[in-house]
Amino acid sequence: LYFRRYFLMALTSCLFWNTFGLSEAVGSKPNILLFLADDLGIGDIGCYGNNTIRTPNIDRLAREGVKLTQHIAAAPLCTPSRAAFLTGRYPIRSGMASSNRYRALQWNAGSGGLPPNETTFARLLQQQGYTTGLIGKWHQGVNCESFNDHCHHPLNHGFDYFYGMPFTLQNACQENKPHDLDVALQAKLWLYSQIIILAVLTLTAGKLTGLILIRWKIIAFFTLAGGLFFISWYSSYGFVQYWNCILMRNHDITEQPMRLERTASLMLKEAVSFIKRNKHGPFLLFVSFLHVHTPLFTTKKFLGKSRHGLYGDNVEEMDWMVGKILDSLDKEGLKNHTFTYFASDHGGHLEAQEGSAQLGGWNGIYKGGKGMGGWEGGIRVPGVFRWPGVLPAGTVIDEPTSLMDIYPTLVHLAGAILPQDRVIDGRNLVPLLQGRAQKSEHEFLFHYCGSYLHAVRWHEKDSGAIWKAHYVTPVFHPPGAGACYGKGICPCFGEGVTHHYPPLLFDLSEDPSEAKPLSADTEPLFHTVIKKIGRAIEEHRRTLTPVPEQLSVYNAVWKPWLQPCCGTFPFCWCDKEGGSTQSL
Repeated sequence: LYFRRYFLMALTSCLFWNTFGLSEAVGSKPNILLFLADDLGIGDIGCYGNNTIRTPNIDRLAREGVKLTQHIAAAPLCTPSRAAFLTGRYPIRSGMASSNRYRALQWNAGSGGLPPNETTFARLLQQQGYTTGLIGKWHQGVNCESFNDHCHHPLNHGFDYFYGMPFTLQNACQENKPHDLDVALQAKLWLYSQIIILAVLTLTAGKLTGLILIRWKIIAFFTLAGGLFFISWYSSYGFVQYWNCILMRNHDITEQPMRLERTASLMLKEAVSFIKRNKHGPFLLFVSFLHVHTPLFTTKKFLGKSRHGLYGDNVEEMDWMVGKILDSLDKEGLKNHTFTYFASDHGGHLEAQEGSAQLGGWNGIYKGGKGMGGWEGGIRVPGVFRWPGVLPAGTVIDEPTSLMDIYPTLVHLAGAILPQDRVIDGRNLVPLLQGRAQKSEHEFLFHYCGSYLHAVRWHEKDSGAIWKAHYVTPVFHPPGAGACYGKGICPCFGEGVTHHYPPLLFDLSEDPSEAKPLSADTEPLFHTVIKKIGRAIEEHRRTLTPVPEQLSVYNAVWKPWLQPCCGTFPFCWCDKEGGSTQSL
């Protein structure tokens, strides 16, 4: 009888932990550490099959935790993907999806950005007593109406501390690199400027030689108009390094322009310092890497060390930084009390090249890459979680999940309540990560390119099939190349895309590379699946409400009165970090 009673007590205790153990853990509010890489391909790290780029620290996270193999970004570009990550909502709901060619924020001095009425996970955790910090890239806007209203700034979206780049890395941030911002437009503006100069010189020569009868006032007018035209565009595009490549601590600019040779050291120092300052917790630290976005600036310690050129060097430097930050958790005794996550904001940039050198990532077996709203290579990303003692180590989950799921997952861990006044598209991952649920809560995932719906994924839970219908796909250049080489990035609309009637249909559970489209002749369920997905699209669209487009042309253009400046505009220059860091 005693043995039976003891056995029942032990069994009850075991069941209680499996069912309610997480609630007890949540009651103590775990620290939360989020790593988000920039432009990293799913095929670039060891735990996802790469055996030539060394990523031991990210791989260690996967061994000690849970790896997701079907983790999907809500958008294939930085700005909209990160907006969805922060809010748990498709970018089209917050106005962060574009209907024009400006699909990401272009300037620090643009007026678009994450709307102040959006509620980020940082704000909800802040309300639960968390100290919240963001180290690294923001790319969600800065100001709305004046140079210091900071309406889109991280501190206005729930972060107590911000150190990093309010924008994103560009080639212009590094000396002697060709500019990559609006290259085609800049070429046209240069051409128009040269035509104006040539016209003025021709009129002047004609007037002096008497071959052209024209008044000097008219020549002066053309000269003035041409000068104003040149100043109007060159004042922005000619000084991109000063306008976009800046570092901020909270609202204060610390470097303008930033010195890339010490940026990694500064970011690492700030992340470690934040953990040390807040070791008594609870804290949320979002480490948003500038790696591995072009221009791939890499410190000397890692240059030439990988087998994949500059890109591989940059990936390995990022992994080393992950390791150092994880070491700081260990040093402070926080490893077992910290929920850690690693992902990328979207797929690798296939078109990033310099001569014959590939500067973008590898997306493994998946077709497409950055900028492609439907193809898996643009949206399927690494997803790794670790929480020792709570999440089972060495687990691999093949179910469809989304970066938007981080939002409700963190809200649950912090003991907060999801906003009830808006649609939240993410789903709490904790039951799936713990093994208490076997299936993803997502039945449908909608894959947008800007504001255009390109594809839809249906997770048919009864059969286990994962169907994906493509309504729009980019036209690859050259044909069959698998990317839009020569264009920088594939378009979402216009002549650069193909519309499919009926849509291209794939069964990702059998054909993850999307190599063999199905048809009514080869798939008996073809029409049934297409109808089911079509009804899901109709239902999804009924949940959308009109909102201001944050990436409109007006919001995207450079506005000098919104320019963050550490001096007196236009003399914006400062270096408050000089000599304050050690090399890596």
